[in-house]
Amino acid sequence: MADYFRLFANCLSVKGARRSIICDIQRQNFEFIPNGLYDILIENRGKSLSEIKAEYNNEYDEVIDEYFNFLIDKDFAFWCEKDELDLFPDLDLYWDEPAQITNAIIDLNEWSKLDWANIIQQLEGLGCKHLQVRAFAVYQPAFYESIFQLLENKRIISLEIITPYLLDIEEDSWLALAQKYPRLHNLILHSAPEDKFAVEDPSGMGNVLYVSQVIDSSVHCGIISPSYFSINIKTFTEAQQHNSCLNRKISIDVGGEIKNCPSMTKSYGNIQDTTLAQVLENQDFKKVWTIHKNQIEVCKDCEFRYICTDCRAYISEPENQYSKPAKCNYNPYTATWE
Repeated sequence: MADYFRLFANCLSVKGARRSIICDIQRQNFEFIPNGLYDILIENRGKSLSEIKAEYNNEYDEVIDEYFNFLIDKDFAFWCEKDELDLFPDLDLYWDEPAQITNAIIDLNEWSKLDWANIIQQLEGLGCKHLQVRAFAVYQPAFYESIFQLLENKRIISLEIITPYLLDIEEDSWLALAQKYPRLHNLILHSAPEDKFAVEDPSGMGNVLYVSQVIDSSVHCGIISPSYFSINIKTFTEAQQHNSCLNRKISIDVGGEIKNCPSMTKSYGNIQDTTLAQVLENQDFKKVWTIHKNQIEVCKDCEFRYICTDCRAYISEPENQYSKPAKCNYNPYTATWE
């Protein structure tokens, strides 16, 4: 009888102060587990079920059986023979990307003046794949269509647009934009009368949604919430040694200032007279890229640390770059959202 236990390589356990989770980064979900089960899985790797039970003097056989049955039922694990253990190696958690910049944010207000063709070309040269445009003033659908046209034959594969809702702009105009340009990831119309999806595509691309939240400046950023959890191999591996928000990101604020994030105060030059490539030569710009969750106070004790985003613009202690995000209200020591 197969008596050796193995987690599937895509099922990764993360220990928190009060409880742990198992992340299935293939099916993009997670389940809570007790810290006791986490310890069993980590401390008894390569042992048979009978050996594990003997480690606890057979006092907790029933509990251990319940734990392992739970993992089997959730399809997180399987039984195998001892000589088969080496056939199932752990997942390599090393992360890298063949690009100097992977994602960018550009903020706009009614006074923003940008040379879009030039900026898109610069992002292309840096290998950027994902672009988010956040507008705090009304721009017509035709404006965004001009951006999509500039993306033709470029390596940017997704564009997310966050723009104000305006009653005068018919919904059909936005829907036509989503249907015409497959690069559209999300079109979010903020300051709307209600929260609703106009289009929710199962592929994850081409979504059109209305949100009642007013987003009128870059201060509406840095919120930590389960709704923003990202459970996949890219996020999980990147978070091991890199910042889950700022790594390989570059931003342009409403005034054209080039920053790590539009919400941050430090500028590394203005896009009118400084190129994005020149900013990347400044080592200070890259310092925040490697501030990861295992270094951040409180976060390092949180079971969600590898699937959660981060914020260094709004932190609980402004003088301490390793302090907890100010807009996170989760307490891993009590396992509650406060």
